[in-house]
Amino acid sequence: MRSSGSIRTRSTDGPIRLFLFLAKEDHPKACTGRRLIRQRLAVALGGGERAPIAPLLLDPYAAEPLSGADRSRAKQNGILGVDCSWNRLHDRNSYPDLIPGGGRRAHRRRLPILLAANPQHFGRVAQLNTAEAFAAALAVLGETERAGDVLAVSPGGGSFLSLNELALARYVACATAEEIRTAERDLF
Repeated sequence: MRSSGSIRTRSTDGPIRLFLFLAKEDHPKACTGRRLIRQRLAVALGGGERAPIAPLLLDPYAAEPLSGADRSRAKQNGILGVDCSWNRLHDRNSYPDLIPGGGRRAHRRRLPILLAANPQHFGRVAQLNTAEAFAAALAVLGETERAGDVLAVSPGGGSFLSLNELALARYVACATAEEIRTAERDLF
């Protein structure tokens, strides 16, 4: 029982929550983000759902890579992804406009360097689909089993973890962003 003066905090005991903003720029049947939402592996933002206060935002332009140091923030506030066209991502200036409220309070992190396993971008560096991006984040933060569940919705998803096995093993062992950068230099 809480005293009347205690402050309610979010639990960090459960799984990392995944939140997704859909830009609706792709074919609905091919969209792995929509599949994640239908399977209840991610929560769609927009409509009645509101973003968490200060999530980890997967931002390909962020200077800081995701690392083990981000685990507690992810457990507390979740991870926010943006499902949009790769063509839109190439325009760096338009990316913040995709995020409701510009993601002002979000903690922006880029994923460490990984190879895509999806049919559209197989073998390309860092051109992951939404399911691969969420799975990569979960794997880096130590939730590899759950990453496999997320990948089950993606064509080629089963090969993502094996294709990136060496890199992910190195990244999971990294406690800080600087250690991730060193691992990236060694691997790529």
